[in-house]
Amino acid sequence: MRKLSEKLANPAALGLLAFGMTTVLLNISNAGFYKLDSMILAMGLAYGGLAQIIVGAMEFKNGNTFGLVAFSSYGFFWWSFAALILLPNLGLSTFPESQAMAAYLFMWGVFTFMMFFGTLKANRALQFVFGSLAILFFLLTAHWQTGNADLLTIAGYEGIICGMSAVYLGLAEVLNEANGRTVLPIGPVTK
Repeated sequence: MRKLSEKLANPAALGLLAFGMTTVLLNISNAGFYKLDSMILAMGLAYGGLAQIIVGAMEFKNGNTFGLVAFSSYGFFWWSFAALILLPNLGLSTFPESQAMAAYLFMWGVFTFMMFFGTLKANRALQFVFGSLAILFFLLTAHWQTGNADLLTIAGYEGIICGMSAVYLGLAEVLNEANGRTVLPIGPVTK
C-alpha cells in the first residue's frame, strides 16, 4: 500500500511525448517528405500506441479520468491506424474505402473536439494540443472525403505543429519538474 506522503511521477509527460513524436513523424509523411512505411507503423504500435496505453493505466491509478480516457484512446488510435495499414498488407482484409477512412477520422475529430472542452480549465499548452489535433482530424477527414491532395499536405504541416506542441508540453513537464521552476512555460491554468 502506498504511503500518503509518497510522491508519484507524472505519467502525462511520457504520454505527451509518445503522442507528439509519433504524430510529427506521421505528418512529415502526410506533408509529402517521405512515404508512410514501417518506421511510422512501428512508432505507432510501440511508442504512440503501447506507451500511451500504459500511461492511461497509470492515470487511472492516479484517479485522473481525463488522462485515462485521452491517453488510452489515442494509444488505441495508433494501434487501429497501424492495423488499417497492416491487415490489408497481410491479406487479412482490404484497405478501407475513402468514405470509410473519412468516417473513421471524423469520429476521432468529434471525440477530440469534445475532449478539448475537458482542457478548458487546464494550461494553454494542453488546450493548443487538443484544439490543433481536432483541426488535424477534420483536415484529414476532408482529404479522404474529397481526395484533394493539397488538403493532405496542409494537414501534414498542421499535424507537425500539433505534434510538436505535444512534444513541447511533455518536455516542459519533465524539465519544469526536474528544475523545480518554470524552464519552459505552458501558459496559465484558466479558472
